[in-house]
Amino acid sequence: MLLPRAGCRTPPPLAALAQVLRLEQGRRTGLLFPLQKLERYLAPGTDTARFRLFQPALPALQRAEALFKSGRDHPIDYVSSAVRMAHAPLLSLPEVCFIGRSNVGKSSLIRALFSLSPEVEVRVSKTPGHTKKMNFFKVGKCFTLVDMPGYGYRAPQDFVEMVEAYLQERHNLKRTFMLVDGVVGLQKTDHIAVEMLEEFGIPYVIVLTKIDRASRGLLLKNVLEIQEYVKEKTQGCFPQLFLVSSLEFSGVHLLRCFVAHVTGNLPMVEAS
Repeated sequence: MLLPRAGCRTPPPLAALAQVLRLEQGRRTGLLFPLQKLERYLAPGTDTARFRLFQPALPALQRAEALFKSGRDHPIDYVSSAVRMAHAPLLSLPEVCFIGRSNVGKSSLIRALFSLSPEVEVRVSKTPGHTKKMNFFKVGKCFTLVDMPGYGYRAPQDFVEMVEAYLQERHNLKRTFMLVDGVVGLQKTDHIAVEMLEEFGIPYVIVLTKIDRASRGLLLKNVLEIQEYVKEKTQGCFPQLFLVSSLEFSGVHLLRCFVAHVTGNLPMVEAS
């Protein structure tokens, strides 16, 4: 759950793009584009087009990072929380929401995305299912980010009613970010979530979390299986997966850029 915070904290070193650019090239590429790091271990002849569909150049990454930095002229504010759509704030900005199974690392990822903004604190509970409401955060005049309750274990009793109503009625929703545990891959509850998004015609993207906890072989297996599933079973899912580690900041900079892009704040994304 995200909450406003009056005090300041020191951002982790790799939260800032400038720090990442000081790393040697191999590590830098692995942090910015985790899928590329896996390419070298693919069998010869494997189609890698879905590994590089969204590959912005440095200026786009830098502009996206600026959106996630709060300031006097660009505040990042907690707006409100809601348990049903009747209580949701009426906001006209482009919106993105983050959903996923309980304990998938959703709050940790959102904390990593906002790590350069000391005014915002993300509370990460050791207990799965801590987020029970839809939490709305306004990022300047650019977009709104919504932290949704986790599904599956310890989900709120009215989860289905809450989330289905949000997805169907939130007309300014530009993209849903569906988080999947990179260690265990797609689970039964994830398949149900995909079916719901497909039924409603909601554009979404799959984000694999906790990639630092998965062995290279296991991660590659899960990536290839999910890519094949997306290709064969979905229509509304963006073909490229996004891999992230909230602990090591792998993929976080790229995900910031994709959020900026789908909300219309990077209308022209330069290819690297």
